[in-house]
Amino acid sequence: MELQMTIIFIFFLIVSSADVKLKSHQSGIKGGSITFPDPLENGIFIFQGTNIAEVKDKKIDILEETYKDRLSWNNKTGLFTIRGLKRNDSGVYSIDPKKGFSSKRSHKLSVYESVAAPAVEAVNVSAESCSFLCLVKKTEETTLLWYKDEEIINQSSSALSLPLTVHRHDVTSSYRCVAANPAENKTLHVDVRNICVGLNSGSKSDPNTGRYMIIIPIVLAVIVVLVALFIRWFVLKHKKSTIQTQVNRYSDVVYSYVHINADRCSQRRNLPDSSELDEHLGLRSVYYKLVQHPLSPPETDDHVYDQTTNFPHA
Repeated sequence: MELQMTIIFIFFLIVSSADVKLKSHQSGIKGGSITFPDPLENGIFIFQGTNIAEVKDKKIDILEETYKDRLSWNNKTGLFTIRGLKRNDSGVYSIDPKKGFSSKRSHKLSVYESVAAPAVEAVNVSAESCSFLCLVKKTEETTLLWYKDEEIINQSSSALSLPLTVHRHDVTSSYRCVAANPAENKTLHVDVRNICVGLNSGSKSDPNTGRYMIIIPIVLAVIVVLVALFIRWFVLKHKKSTIQTQVNRYSDVVYSYVHINADRCSQRRNLPDSSELDEHLGLRSVYYKLVQHPLSPPETDDHVYDQTTNFPHA
């Protein structure tokens, strides 16, 4: 009797161990989806020992209400897919083709929260090094990692921040901060050279430094252009004013050639006295010395006039 009980106990141990033997460990993100890698043509789909669906004659019958709108079966590939994953979907799923205990295939599913995106803060810079922190808002099942090129140089699990110090001779390397869990990871690349240059020695990072480095040259260029335009306007205005003054100065002067007939000059002695002529005509004579103006047209007459006597020379 005891021998029979021992055999039965061993048999159950073998069956139990066969039932929990896992073929794979699957990871999923809350709200995402997962497709199990083993196909099923006919049989039962099981979760934690409970039948949740049955496949028969190329059709699926979902047995559990919670999977009605989330579980599907592909009649071409024979694969099961669960959509809209929840945290309580974590557990062991088995595909049983009903061909004996050894044909049962089990997969463990772990559903995780989505990974928070990491951020990087520069906290200090000296003549020889820069110091950074990789930060996340939540740490549940999240690991932080610092990569230098393709090498992990620092990591921590369930921590809100992870420090990194970069020395001067290493600033040309590529750095990135990674927040990860078994289901996904998010990466932030860090331009160490620009961040370190933008910091003042011993001070914290100023996010506006890069912006100022761009704005200042633009403002200076605009000022130079405005000054150049003002100088050009001032010169043109002064030049125009000078020209206008010269035009106004000589606008009342009218020049004309004077022709004196020599015969008329020789008859001068026969002309009546000017005073008598003035009285006779009721006119008054005005005499003024005729002098050639520097701006007058050049003389074209063959005679040269004496500027003192106003009479031509022979």
